[in-house]
Amino acid sequence: MKFKVKHEIKGRIHVHALQNRMTTREADILQYYLSNHKLITAVKVYSRTCDVSVKYVGDREEIIKALREFNYETADVPKTFLENSGRELNEKYKEKLVMKVVVRYGSKIFVPYPIRELCTVCRSAKYIYAGVKTLLSKKIEVPVLDAVSIGTSIVRNDINTAGSIMFMLGIGEILEEWTHKKSVDDLARSMSLNVENVWLANGDSEVLVPAESIKAGDKVVVHMGHVIPFDGVVMDGEAMVNQASLTGESVAVHKTKEGSVYAGTVVEEGELTVKVKEVTGSSKFEKIVAMIEESEKLKSSLEGKAEHLADRLVPYTLGGAGLVYLFTRNVTKAVAVLMVDFSCALKLAMLISVLSAIREASLYNITVKGGKYLEAMAEADTIVFDKTGTLTKGVFKVTEIVPDNGFTVDRILEYGAKAEIYSNHPIAKSIIAAYEKDVDGTNITDYKEISGYGISVTVDNKKILAGNSKLMTAEQIHYRPC
Repeated sequence: MKFKVKHEIKGRIHVHALQNRMTTREADILQYYLSNHKLITAVKVYSRTCDVSVKYVGDREEIIKALREFNYETADVPKTFLENSGRELNEKYKEKLVMKVVVRYGSKIFVPYPIRELCTVCRSAKYIYAGVKTLLSKKIEVPVLDAVSIGTSIVRNDINTAGSIMFMLGIGEILEEWTHKKSVDDLARSMSLNVENVWLANGDSEVLVPAESIKAGDKVVVHMGHVIPFDGVVMDGEAMVNQASLTGESVAVHKTKEGSVYAGTVVEEGELTVKVKEVTGSSKFEKIVAMIEESEKLKSSLEGKAEHLADRLVPYTLGGAGLVYLFTRNVTKAVAVLMVDFSCALKLAMLISVLSAIREASLYNITVKGGKYLEAMAEADTIVFDKTGTLTKGVFKVTEIVPDNGFTVDRILEYGAKAEIYSNHPIAKSIIAAYEKDVDGTNITDYKEISGYGISVTVDNKKILAGNSKLMTAEQIHYRPC
């Protein structure tokens, strides 16, 4: 990709892509590509201006190199990520808001008053119909207030006021719909699997196929470090599976033949051949996503109170307007009372605040099922956790190194990092992180991963074993337990 640097400080760089325009799809591809770079901690892609803001750690030249090597055509991005990115949704509603404002003020400048008057009367029919319908059902609620405000303004030939009321109501409807859809999409996206291809077991061989081509009953092979894409039963192999995405447990679970595995969990160590039980719609993972998408139905009592309060305020607002007219005989002052009513804002504010809180929690890997649970948490003064190991970070960290036989701490870390360089195991990642240097893989040969035991590798013509006590016993290595 061709670009120029617009601004940069240590750890952050802002660049402009040298292209005429950037589609939402291209922006999503670039977002995914950069977000998955090992040195990049945060990315923002601005499709309208073709700008990219990147926060990173480490070498600046690595970031420049990554940007130069990027290509929209060759970048490997999961189809599900592009489908669920939410960028197109945001652009759609931004355009709706802009068009609403442009039409409103553009019509005042370019459209003759008689035509604007006719358009306003026609648009008012929707609100007046909703108010009459609510009134006929023997309810005096917010639609009645809207209908009275708009209808009174039109009867008084105050077309500008009627238009302003409908304009503000329209803006509120767009914002409410946008906030609702965006929050739900963000929640679902934060839990999406983004698995595009899987290894299908075909006799004694494996074939890489699209995930959507898999049917119930097929056997798929899941290698170490990969996400299990479907619910199923283990047919062959054994592995340690991290089920934190479903259970919250940070400790991996040992899975063997005939054991059940679930979509969204990760094989930390070993390899499994899984017979697919459910393909779409019925997996435990998808049920959780569906539950989150319906979470706005689990409203808190405050949300319910706000809605009822908004409706209960309407008779008082109408009564207040009537009293003002009775004492002043001034229709303008009476209508002004209707204009300042805030009942609609109550509904919108409560919905936005709850959905925004749920979305904010999802950014910290916290799943909240609905507003009533947020409310319950706010009122709680004691929390009891029923499972050992639940309150953990779920990330391994090297805390102590005990050298022996003349080895130094630095040498042990160096050999350990080189031995684990190709492993996706969490413990391997913690050893590489503790080394705090770039790992040189040029002198690493005879790499062999032994499922359930560890790794055997040759580094600088020296055989290195990295694994558990079973590996050391099998290799007849005498070791001193820490």
